[in-house]
Amino acid sequence: MEIDDLKTIPLYQMARLVPIPDAEDNKYTRGVLAVVGGSELYPGAAALAAHAAQRMGAGYTQVWCAPESVHDVRCGHPSLVVRSWDDPQMGRTLRARDTTLVVGCGFQGCSENEMQLLERMLELYYPTVVDGAGLQALAEYVDKNGFDLLKSRAQAGIPLVLTPHAGEAAHLMFAAGLIPVGQADIAQDLSESYYATVVMKGPKTVIWGEGNGYLMNQGTAALAKAGTGDVLAGIVGALLCQGLSAVDAGCFGASIHAHAGHLAATDLTMVSVTPEDVIAHLPHALKDYLALRA
Repeated sequence: MEIDDLKTIPLYQMARLVPIPDAEDNKYTRGVLAVVGGSELYPGAAALAAHAAQRMGAGYTQVWCAPESVHDVRCGHPSLVVRSWDDPQMGRTLRARDTTLVVGCGFQGCSENEMQLLERMLELYYPTVVDGAGLQALAEYVDKNGFDLLKSRAQAGIPLVLTPHAGEAAHLMFAAGLIPVGQADIAQDLSESYYATVVMKGPKTVIWGEGNGYLMNQGTAALAKAGTGDVLAGIVGALLCQGLSAVDAGCFGASIHAHAGHLAATDLTMVSVTPEDVIAHLPHALKDYLALRA
């Protein structure tokens, strides 16, 4: 399948997906999100995902990270609830409220501990976004254990969203015994094999889920910097926790992420945009989408 043959969603339809809080909402009803990531080496990835989720409307955002990262994440963003993923109360705390999970931002990769952590999160049967080295952990998991858990989650109607770039997709394809062809076909194959909605990142992003494929062609090279993928994962997680379907969260998340990148580049040049700048421009991007609803 050629990538340009996929459906594109008009921006005015995207604008209808912006989650607007009700007057009676509180921080919990607006959506609870937990970012599980931020190893000792990469605490910033979890912080980026969590901060992006806050900007995208998540009501109660928390980070579960390596114990060595707690201080750094907490100091960078004092409004986040930050705990160690070694906390024995982690599972109990997460089960106390319906929570959307973003797993893998800032994982180091090739770690048995991280694979087990991912498995524990999947076994909670909460809507989950897997990103970054969490995708490598997922590939390791299915290589050893197969797809039964993912199939069971899908049969229970629990969304799973995978957000790979080309290299991460290659790990997932290899673990599933799939042969890569083109971006659209890879997204479809991964979606079907992993029982997931796949947001296949690139200059053009393919979103595949529920048997359909969509193209987001608003991309900009301003987003070609380490950390912008963590921002996207946080955005998609925030949309999921506010009630969007996995496909809608993937499509709208990719779209507004790209638009915020364009706005940042207009202000700061394509050369200078950082992931933090993309997050800072999310409110301006939201204003543009909301204007299309008028």
